[in-house]
Amino acid sequence: MSRSRGCPYNSRMELLAELERIVHTEQSMFRAQLLREDIARLKKLRALAQAEADAEAFRKSGMRLGWTPGDARTLELREPLEKLLDRVHAYEHGAQGPEQEARITEAWHALHRVRMERLLGCLATPVPRPAD
Repeated sequence: MSRSRGCPYNSRMELLAELERIVHTEQSMFRAQLLREDIARLKKLRALAQAEADAEAFRKSGMRLGWTPGDARTLELREPLEKLLDRVHAYEHGAQGPEQEARITEAWHALHRVRMERLLGCLATPVPRPAD
């Protein structure tokens, strides 16, 4: 892996700051745990992006951070996850500022929505179809 001159490691990504604020006030233990796991994933993602100048190599590594249990269903998240990966990589390699922060947050919310639909949908009890 190559080391790039991306943004300084201690610079603050707004999405991470927002999630860290939310986790401290979250009343649901389930949601708080998911937030802690997501914060850890995003920190790993930033570290990967800072260490890997090659966007395609970063994307491959970033796809395997446990976005779903054992990454068994991560391919179902490919489209929104790749958008997030591309935006985080760009951020860590110089594309900073409020517009890029907004793109990262937008990609995060899209990924989170799809991931929750997939993960929670598989936990739902199937409802029988109504008879016509």
